[in-house]
Amino acid sequence: MSLSQAAYALDPVTWAEKTLGFKADPWQAEVLRADSKRLLLNCSRQSGKSTTTAALALWTGLFQPGSLILVVSPSLRQSLELFRKLTDNLDKLDPEPALVEDNKLSCQFENSSRVVALPGHETTIRGFSAPCLVIEDEASRCEDEIYSAIRPMLAVSNGRLILLSTPHGKRGHFFEAWQNGGTEWHRIRITADQCPRITADFLQEERRALGDWLYRQEYFGEFVETVDQLFHYDEVMEAISSDVKVLDLGIRKPW
Repeated sequence: MSLSQAAYALDPVTWAEKTLGFKADPWQAEVLRADSKRLLLNCSRQSGKSTTTAALALWTGLFQPGSLILVVSPSLRQSLELFRKLTDNLDKLDPEPALVEDNKLSCQFENSSRVVALPGHETTIRGFSAPCLVIEDEASRCEDEIYSAIRPMLAVSNGRLILLSTPHGKRGHFFEAWQNGGTEWHRIRITADQCPRITADFLQEERRALGDWLYRQEYFGEFVETVDQLFHYDEVMEAISSDVKVLDLGIRKPW
Protein backbone atom coordinates (compact mmCIF):
# COMPACT_ATOMS: atom_id res chain seq x y z
CA MET A 1 0.00 0.00 0.00
CA SER A 2 1.37 3.42 -0.97
CA LEU A 3 1.77 6.25 1.52
CA SER A 4 -1.25 8.05 0.07
CA GLN A 5 -3.37 4.90 0.29
CA ALA A 6 -2.28 4.40 3.88
CA ALA A 7 -3.30 7.98 4.67
CA TYR A 8 -6.64 7.46 2.95
CA ALA A 9 -7.25 4.30 4.97
CA LEU A 10 -6.75 6.29 8.17
CA ASP A 11 -8.84 9.33 7.25
CA PRO A 12 -11.98 9.08 5.09
CA VAL A 13 -12.29 12.88 5.00
CA THR A 14 -8.92 13.27 3.26
CA TRP A 15 -9.75 10.35 0.97
CA ALA A 16 -13.13 11.84 -0.02
CA GLU A 17 -11.63 15.26 -0.78
CA LYS A 18 -8.59 14.05 -2.71
CA THR A 19 -10.21 11.23 -4.69
CA LEU A 20 -13.91 12.17 -4.98
CA GLY A 21 -13.60 15.94 -4.92
CA PHE A 22 -16.00 15.95 -1.96
CA LYS A 23 -15.10 18.76 0.42
CA ALA A 24 -17.03 17.90 3.55
CA ASP A 25 -18.88 20.40 5.71
CA PRO A 26 -17.75 20.21 9.37
CA TRP A 27 -20.68 17.98 10.33
CA GLN A 28 -20.07 15.71 7.34
CA ALA A 29 -16.44 15.35 8.40
CA GLU A 30 -17.72 14.46 11.87
CA VAL A 31 -19.85 11.68 10.37
CA LEU A 32 -17.00 10.33 8.25
CA ARG A 33 -14.58 10.30 11.17
CA ALA A 34 -16.97 9.16 13.89
CA ASP A 35 -15.90 5.99 15.66
CA SER A 36 -19.31 5.40 17.26
CA LYS A 37 -21.12 2.19 16.36
CA ARG A 38 -24.50 3.97 16.38
CA LEU A 39 -25.15 7.22 14.50
CA LEU A 40 -28.37 9.22 14.24
CA LEU A 41 -28.43 11.86 11.50
CA ASN A 42 -31.39 14.21 11.87
CA CYS A 43 -30.51 16.48 8.98
CA SER A 44 -32.42 18.86 6.75
CA ARG A 45 -33.53 17.88 3.28
CA GLN A 46 -30.76 18.50 0.73
CA SER A 47 -28.14 18.98 3.44
CA GLY A 48 -25.97 16.18 2.06
CA LYS A 49 -26.64 13.29 4.44
CA SER A 50 -27.11 10.73 1.65
CA THR A 51 -23.97 11.95 -0.14
CA THR A 52 -22.01 11.64 3.10
CA THR A 53 -23.18 8.14 3.97
CA ALA A 54 -22.64 6.95 0.39
CA ALA A 55 -19.02 8.15 0.60
CA LEU A 56 -18.60 6.43 3.96
CA ALA A 57 -20.03 3.19 2.56
CA LEU A 58 -17.62 3.26 -0.36
CA TRP A 59 -14.64 4.05 1.89
CA THR A 60 -15.63 1.16 4.17
CA GLY A 61 -15.84 -1.23 1.25
CA LEU A 62 -12.45 -0.21 -0.16
CA PHE A 63 -10.44 -0.09 3.05
CA GLN A 64 -12.07 -2.82 5.14
CA PRO A 65 -11.72 -5.97 3.01
CA GLY A 66 -14.50 -8.51 3.27
CA SER A 67 -17.04 -5.98 4.50
CA LEU A 68 -20.75 -6.45 3.98
CA ILE A 69 -22.51 -3.10 3.65
CA LEU A 70 -26.31 -2.95 3.53
CA VAL A 71 -28.37 0.00 2.32
CA VAL A 72 -31.98 -0.06 3.50
CA SER A 73 -34.86 2.38 3.00
CA PRO A 74 -38.67 2.28 2.84
CA SER A 75 -38.61 1.25 -0.84
CA LEU A 76 -36.19 -0.35 -3.25
CA ARG A 77 -36.24 2.78 -5.40
CA GLN A 78 -34.98 4.87 -2.48
CA SER A 79 -32.30 2.32 -1.60
CA LEU A 80 -31.12 2.35 -5.20
CA GLU A 81 -30.78 6.14 -5.14
CA LEU A 82 -28.25 5.96 -2.31
CA PHE A 83 -26.57 2.93 -3.90
CA ARG A 84 -26.28 4.89 -7.16
CA LYS A 85 -24.49 7.71 -5.35
CA LEU A 86 -21.92 5.15 -4.26
CA THR A 87 -21.45 3.59 -7.68
CA ASP A 88 -21.26 7.00 -9.37
CA ASN A 89 -18.28 7.74 -7.16
CA LEU A 90 -16.42 4.76 -8.60
CA ASP A 91 -15.92 6.68 -11.85
CA LYS A 92 -14.04 9.39 -9.91
CA LEU A 93 -11.43 7.01 -8.52
CA ASP A 94 -8.10 6.57 -10.26
CA PRO A 95 -7.62 3.73 -10.81
CA GLU A 96 -11.26 2.72 -10.78
CA PRO A 97 -11.72 -0.37 -8.58
CA ALA A 98 -12.42 -3.58 -10.43
CA LEU A 99 -15.73 -5.21 -9.58
CA VAL A 100 -16.29 -8.98 -9.52
CA GLU A 101 -20.03 -8.39 -9.18
CA ASP A 102 -21.88 -5.43 -10.64
CA ASN A 103 -25.64 -5.14 -11.02
CA LYS A 104 -28.46 -2.77 -10.15
CA LEU A 105 -28.82 -4.08 -6.60
CA SER A 106 -25.28 -4.88 -5.49
CA CYS A 107 -21.60 -4.72 -6.25
CA GLN A 108 -18.57 -6.62 -4.97
CA PHE A 109 -14.95 -5.49 -5.00
CA GLU A 110 -11.89 -7.67 -5.56
CA ASN A 111 -11.16 -7.46 -1.83
CA SER A 112 -14.46 -9.35 -1.20
CA SER A 113 -16.28 -6.31 0.18
CA ARG A 114 -19.88 -6.18 -0.95
CA VAL A 115 -22.56 -3.47 -1.02
CA VAL A 116 -26.22 -4.49 -1.29
CA ALA A 117 -29.31 -2.28 -1.72
CA LEU A 118 -32.48 -3.65 -0.12
CA PRO A 119 -36.15 -2.67 -0.06
CA GLY A 120 -37.76 -1.86 3.25
CA HIS A 121 -39.32 -5.21 4.09
CA GLU A 122 -38.45 -7.20 7.19
CA THR A 123 -38.32 -10.49 5.27
CA THR A 124 -35.66 -9.20 2.84
CA ILE A 125 -33.34 -8.19 5.69
CA ARG A 126 -33.19 -11.49 7.53
CA GLY A 127 -31.18 -13.31 4.85
CA PHE A 128 -28.01 -11.37 5.67
CA SER A 129 -25.66 -11.78 8.60
CA ALA A 130 -22.68 -10.01 10.19
CA PRO A 131 -22.70 -6.74 8.21
CA CYS A 132 -19.90 -4.29 8.82
CA LEU A 133 -22.17 -1.31 8.15
CA VAL A 134 -25.93 -0.86 7.81
CA ILE A 135 -27.31 2.43 6.51
CA GLU A 136 -31.04 2.97 7.01
CA ASP A 137 -32.11 5.88 4.83
CA GLU A 138 -35.38 7.74 5.49
CA ALA A 139 -35.42 5.91 8.82
CA SER A 140 -38.46 7.77 10.16
CA ARG A 141 -40.49 6.27 7.30
CA CYS A 142 -39.13 2.72 7.65
CA GLU A 143 -41.24 0.13 9.43
CA ASP A 144 -40.19 -0.65 12.99
CA GLU A 145 -40.00 -4.33 12.03
CA ILE A 146 -37.06 -3.51 9.75
CA TYR A 147 -35.16 -1.95 12.62
CA SER A 148 -35.94 -4.95 14.82
CA ALA A 149 -34.57 -7.27 12.13
CA ILE A 150 -31.39 -5.23 11.60
CA ARG A 151 -30.13 -5.00 15.17
CA PRO A 152 -29.55 -8.74 15.82
CA MET A 153 -27.45 -8.98 12.64
CA LEU A 154 -24.85 -6.73 14.26
CA ALA A 155 -24.33 -8.92 17.33
CA VAL A 156 -21.40 -10.97 16.01
CA SER A 157 -19.84 -8.47 13.61
CA ASN A 158 -20.15 -5.57 16.08
CA GLY A 159 -21.03 -3.59 12.97
CA ARG A 160 -22.09 0.01 12.64
CA LEU A 161 -25.66 1.24 12.26
CA ILE A 162 -26.50 4.65 10.82
CA LEU A 163 -30.06 5.97 10.80
CA LEU A 164 -30.54 9.07 8.67
CA SER A 165 -33.76 10.95 8.13
CA THR A 166 -35.90 13.97 8.70
CA PRO A 167 -38.53 13.49 11.44
CA HIS A 168 -41.99 12.14 10.76
CA GLY A 169 -43.87 12.91 13.94
CA LYS A 170 -43.26 11.67 17.47
CA ARG A 171 -43.43 7.99 16.62
CA GLY A 172 -41.36 5.08 15.35
CA HIS A 173 -37.85 3.82 16.08
CA PHE A 174 -36.07 6.87 14.67
CA PHE A 175 -37.90 9.13 17.12
CA GLU A 176 -37.47 6.66 20.00
CA ALA A 177 -33.74 6.34 19.35
CA TRP A 178 -33.35 10.13 19.15
CA GLN A 179 -35.49 10.78 22.22
CA ASN A 180 -34.79 7.77 24.44
CA GLY A 181 -31.93 5.82 22.84
CA GLY A 182 -29.30 6.67 25.43
CA THR A 183 -25.64 7.56 25.21
CA GLU A 184 -24.72 4.76 22.79
CA TRP A 185 -26.10 6.93 19.97
CA HIS A 186 -23.99 9.68 18.41
CA ARG A 187 -26.58 12.28 17.43
CA ILE A 188 -26.08 14.94 14.76
CA ARG A 189 -28.77 17.48 13.92
CA ILE A 190 -28.29 19.88 11.01
CA THR A 191 -30.95 22.46 10.17
CA ALA A 192 -31.40 24.07 6.78
CA ASP A 193 -30.00 27.41 7.89
CA GLN A 194 -26.75 25.61 8.79
CA CYS A 195 -26.30 24.34 5.24
CA PRO A 196 -24.39 26.83 3.05
CA ARG A 197 -26.05 25.48 -0.10
CA ILE A 198 -29.61 26.37 1.01
CA THR A 199 -30.54 30.05 0.74
CA ALA A 200 -32.76 32.07 3.05
CA ASP A 201 -34.97 33.06 0.09
CA PHE A 202 -35.60 29.42 -0.75
CA LEU A 203 -36.52 28.63 2.86
CA GLN A 204 -39.02 31.50 2.96
CA GLU A 205 -40.64 30.16 -0.19
CA GLU A 206 -40.76 26.64 1.28
CA ARG A 207 -42.40 27.83 4.49
CA ARG A 208 -45.17 29.49 2.52
CA ALA A 209 -45.60 26.47 0.25
CA LEU A 210 -45.43 23.66 2.81
CA GLY A 211 -46.92 25.22 5.91
CA ASP A 212 -45.40 25.30 9.35
CA TRP A 213 -45.88 21.61 10.25
CA LEU A 214 -44.01 20.13 7.28
CA TYR A 215 -41.48 22.97 7.13
CA ARG A 216 -40.33 22.45 10.71
CA GLN A 217 -39.85 18.72 10.12
CA GLU A 218 -38.27 18.74 6.68
CA TYR A 219 -35.88 21.64 7.18
CA PHE A 220 -35.38 22.08 10.93
CA GLY A 221 -35.49 18.54 12.26
CA GLU A 222 -38.32 19.04 14.73
CA PHE A 223 -40.34 16.08 15.96
CA VAL A 224 -43.77 17.70 15.83
CA GLU A 225 -47.09 16.04 16.62
CA THR A 226 -48.73 14.19 13.73
CA VAL A 227 -51.76 15.89 12.22
CA ASP A 228 -54.02 12.92 13.05
CA GLN A 229 -52.83 12.60 16.65
CA LEU A 230 -55.65 12.85 19.22
CA PHE A 231 -53.43 13.24 22.29
CA HIS A 232 -50.07 15.00 22.52
CA TYR A 233 -47.05 12.74 23.03
CA ASP A 234 -46.00 14.54 26.22
CA GLU A 235 -49.50 14.18 27.67
CA VAL A 236 -49.49 10.44 27.00
CA MET A 237 -46.07 9.98 28.59
CA GLU A 238 -47.11 11.96 31.66
CA ALA A 239 -50.16 9.73 32.06
CA ILE A 240 -48.04 6.56 32.21
CA SER A 241 -47.00 5.38 35.66
CA SER A 242 -45.26 2.22 36.84
CA ASP A 243 -46.92 2.62 40.27
CA VAL A 244 -50.38 1.71 39.04
CA LYS A 245 -51.35 -1.85 39.98
CA VAL A 246 -53.19 -4.16 37.61
CA LEU A 247 -56.91 -4.00 38.24
CA ASP A 248 -58.42 -7.38 39.04
CA LEU A 249 -61.98 -7.44 37.67
CA GLY A 250 -62.57 -10.97 38.93
CA ILE A 251 -62.98 -12.34 35.43
CA ARG A 252 -61.61 -15.85 35.03
CA LYS A 253 -60.87 -17.62 31.74
CA PRO A 254 -62.94 -20.78 31.18
CA TRP A 255 -59.82 -22.89 30.51
